[in-house]
Amino acid sequence: MRKFLKNNKGATAIEYGLIAALIAVAAITAMSSVGSKLTKTFNNVSDNLGQ
Repeated sequence: MRKFLKNNKGATAIEYGLIAALIAVAAITAMSSVGSKLTKTFNNVSDNLGQ
């Protein structure tokens, strides 16, 4: 019974999962922001080349 109560492997796995999820959300947010700025830049270049 003591071995079972001292086992922290499940808690550690959950913590790693939460950290991975947080990193994924941050990466998606950053890539979305960069993607919209990149689209704006390419549209600007395209408009200036068309003139």
